[in-house]
Amino acid sequence: MVCDLCKPSVHQTLWQDNFCRVVLLHDANYPAYCRVELLSHIKEMTDLPPEQRARMMKTVFAVEAAIREVINPDKINLASLGNKTPHLHWHVIPRFIDDKHFPNSHWGAATNNELQANNHELSQASQRLLQDKIKTYIECALQG
Repeated sequence: MVCDLCKPSVHQTLWQDNFCRVVLLHDANYPAYCRVELLSHIKEMTDLPPEQRARMMKTVFAVEAAIREVINPDKINLASLGNKTPHLHWHVIPRFIDDKHFPNSHWGAATNNELQANNHELSQASQRLLQDKIKTYIECALQG
């Protein structure tokens, strides 16, 4: 069975080089939810040499900064689990105090079922801005 992250992404690719890609997951409850996916099939951060670990984290932090600037979430969650997909990837999840899982993990049971979560849908213009910011921030981060 081929790993899902080893295949071309089914998600919108916002940025990619020969090391990793940033995809937009288009989650209706979590606008601007991105995933940074290593292109090589490697399972753990410590399987990468130190300079590649640093490159991965610079990319993750650049994506976080871009999301914060574009949609101003109340919080950002960063997660690298890989239990179901043992291929190195990082989730960059914008959170709002009125999202349906706050303050818990977005993978858990909803905590705000009785509330109508506010719609923080990402407009086409915001998607383009996010893509531009991600490109700019990653390129800046990888220069240093």
